[in-house]
Amino acid sequence: MATIKFPELQQLEGIIEQLGDRAHTEIIENISYKGQEFPIHCITLGSDRPDVPVLAFFGGVHGLEKIGSQVILSFLETLSHLLDWDQEFLARLEKSRLVFIPIVNPVGVCMGTRCNGNGVDLMRNAPIEGVGVNRIFSGQLISPHLPWYRGDPLNMEKEALAVCRIVEQKLFKAPLSIAFDIHSGFGLNDRLWFPYASSNTPFAFLAELYALKAQLDRCYQNHIYKIEPTSREYMINGDLWDYLFDEFKSQDHDGRVFLPLTLEMGSWLWLRKSPLHLFSRYGLFHPMLPHRQQRIFRRHFALFDFLHRSLLYPEKWSPLTPEQKQDYYQKALKLWYA
Repeated sequence: MATIKFPELQQLEGIIEQLGDRAHTEIIENISYKGQEFPIHCITLGSDRPDVPVLAFFGGVHGLEKIGSQVILSFLETLSHLLDWDQEFLARLEKSRLVFIPIVNPVGVCMGTRCNGNGVDLMRNAPIEGVGVNRIFSGQLISPHLPWYRGDPLNMEKEALAVCRIVEQKLFKAPLSIAFDIHSGFGLNDRLWFPYASSNTPFAFLAELYALKAQLDRCYQNHIYKIEPTSREYMINGDLWDYLFDEFKSQDHDGRVFLPLTLEMGSWLWLRKSPLHLFSRYGLFHPMLPHRQQRIFRRHFALFDFLHRSLLYPEKWSPLTPEQKQDYYQKALKLWYA
């Protein structure tokens, strides 16, 4: 069966060739669609010790939002060159691990569709039900020919299961880990979302998340991100990160901390500047003009660097003393759940 080539996959395979034996690369799943194979690649940089913190990047869950894949590929291109000379970065990698799945939904990215080849919205596919959720965009079971189709939540899609395997293998067992999933298309602001998307329930590491936010606010006082639980904007069925977080919480995590974060890039700002792009296939989710694409490619690198450093030097936010935890928890409740 032939493997199809599309620009993002070609770029990824070129980066893998550049990295050579400095990275561990694997095809974690092959997706068959109309007689062709679409591989899902996973790249791992850094230490293979089980006791190091892990930062993982995921893109292209919704294929139409391919800018997420492209941002990760741009970041990987930068890292592949830093590996040639940056001793400080090499020293960081000796004490941490970076994981990348830039194209979670290769059929969707190739075809320019939100869903995968089976018509399933992978971010509505997990076996988790939203509280009081009944709108069609929250996930529907009617037909794959309608948007936001959930598929069979008890028999998850291959792409979603591949993400679950990597998260369980490479993040759950780490003492401290962050999963960073990149999307686009909601509002005028870039948002950093955290669980839950299925209910208004404050999640288990709310105090740690608030402390991390406070650190970002102090260090980058003019940062662009609105940080909030997903449920403040909308609630859905089948959220993959809600499901994975609950899976982690159900285990004996013995002091380990796992933070799933979603970057939702506010693409309405791009449309406000070029409203005619709304009539383009990608216009609502992707910056169409080259200079805007370049700006987005570099826009979030400071945040990526901040997250990596925060995992290496977590003393200000994890672990917290019982008094700190209670203080931050109450502040978080007042800010996000009042």
